[in-house]
Amino acid sequence: MPLFSRLQVATTMLETGIIPVFYHKDLTTCKNVLKACYDGGIRVFEFTNRGDFAHEVFRDLNKYASQELPGMIMGAGSVVEAGTTSLFIQLGAAFIVSPVLNEDMAKVCNRRKILWSPGCGSVSEISRAEELGAEIIKIFPGSQVGGPKFIEAVKGPMPWTHIMPTGGVDTSEENLKAWFQAGAACVGMGSQLFVKSWIESGDFGQITDTCKKVLEIAKKYKK
Repeated sequence: MPLFSRLQVATTMLETGIIPVFYHKDLTTCKNVLKACYDGGIRVFEFTNRGDFAHEVFRDLNKYASQELPGMIMGAGSVVEAGTTSLFIQLGAAFIVSPVLNEDMAKVCNRRKILWSPGCGSVSEISRAEELGAEIIKIFPGSQVGGPKFIEAVKGPMPWTHIMPTGGVDTSEENLKAWFQAGAACVGMGSQLFVKSWIESGDFGQITDTCKKVLEIAKKYKK
């Protein structure tokens, strides 16, 4: 069972505005990155299902978070079908993020009261995802789908929609300002937050400092 309810997850996502997206095959590296994010004020973390035995790394990382990082909400991303959804829920994932809209995943998550954030690229997909119970809609790839202007256009006729762009989001104030002023509820951020050279050199303090910076920017511009 996840440590956090669907409502707690959604509320935290909407309040903080920044969801780190990360994968690494080495558990120690993952722990260091997660701790760096936590120290920087992050409280929602998406571990992506992008490598062999990713679910085993997530299992141990989630145990670490529950024991050492109180209040850190762990979820799984890059999940594309119901079977893997069930696997990560069994390992304690508090939310599931997907690059696609798969209705079978919605059934699994709704049955267990787990937040499900499907990837959509059109207004029709967004509407269908909300009909299936999605509270926060992932727009992926964010820039290619249409960037901030796409979100602004969607929010016109659908002001109730909570949109989370992922892809094309970086750590600069100019970029984050554009997404949030367009109406993004929160943003997913991967490689721009987790610079490869920082991780390779063990300079995790850079990640902590960057997390603090982007959270302040989000607080400044979120509607």
